[in-house]
Amino acid sequence: MALFGNAAFAAAMALGLWPTAASAATVVNVRLWDQGAGMVMRTGMAYQAPGLDLSKATMGVKASRSSAPAGVVSFEVTNTSKQTVHEMIVMHLKDPAQPLPYAGSDAKVDEAKADDRGEVPDLAPGKSGTLIVTLEPGKYLLICNQPKHFAAGMWAMFEVTK
Repeated sequence: MALFGNAAFAAAMALGLWPTAASAATVVNVRLWDQGAGMVMRTGMAYQAPGLDLSKATMGVKASRSSAPAGVVSFEVTNTSKQTVHEMIVMHLKDPAQPLPYAGSDAKVDEAKADDRGEVPDLAPGKSGTLIVTLEPGKYLLICNQPKHFAAGMWAMFEVTK
């Protein structure tokens, strides 16, 4: 009986050491931040907006790195806000010279027309979530698509290299 127990233990150890997609992933820590619900939410700070000055943003997306090699990427996302729900969506930029499709009536990126690669949806203040996705080389944006947040500067460039 002890021999079977040792064999089972050895098999479990071997399985535990077997590489998984998550363990082989490039980890990107993402912080979703804002200066509080009482701050005036500026607009006109969407990606490719004319005269863009993100230094005036009252909310944003901060990634621990701006690039990763092609393959599995694990986005570890934390909403550091004390009052506001945020989300993080990975948008592929088919043409980085063009803005994302924006639905002004909804004050959001039109996700149905954009190249959405995955998301960590609706994180309450102080909460965290993870998105593990396989990405090919190209340019991406990490965005919050809560109403008005993208236009207020909640986005960060991200590049996937070969």
